[in-house]
Amino acid sequence: MSETGSATNPSDDVVKDMLSSMKRIAVVGISAKPERASHGIARFLQGQGFEVIGVNPLLVGQDVLGLPIVGTLAEVPGKIDVVNVFRRSDTVPPVMDASIAVGADSVWLQEEVVHEEASAKAREAGLKVVQDRCIYKEWLRLMNN
Repeated sequence: MSETGSATNPSDDVVKDMLSSMKRIAVVGISAKPERASHGIARFLQGQGFEVIGVNPLLVGQDVLGLPIVGTLAEVPGKIDVVNVFRRSDTVPPVMDASIAVGADSVWLQEEVVHEEASAKAREAGLKVVQDRCIYKEWLRLMNN
């Protein structure tokens, strides 16, 4: 990724700023299965001291890493800095719409998750958007220097 970024993704400087300023992260599509990336990355973020809220309507009321689990982004209390999305690309538009509606600062689409139209809409609404990149890998690459 270049220093200047692209239409799909912001520059490394912007991503580093996103990572260094985030405090509350909503993990959309969190899994109760430890072998799933969403579970491991939520655990990693928790271990870094971030406040993590799981979003998965199928897991409401269950214990996943001791995290609060809600069914929708609208149910997350308070400000969301980053909406970290572990869903298929075709399910991204309603997540982007919900992210805009709740006033999230940023939306992070994990590796292989891309939706240009929904991402453009979120950027137009003032959100920062990262697509097709792993928040864990980017944390290791940009924050451990």
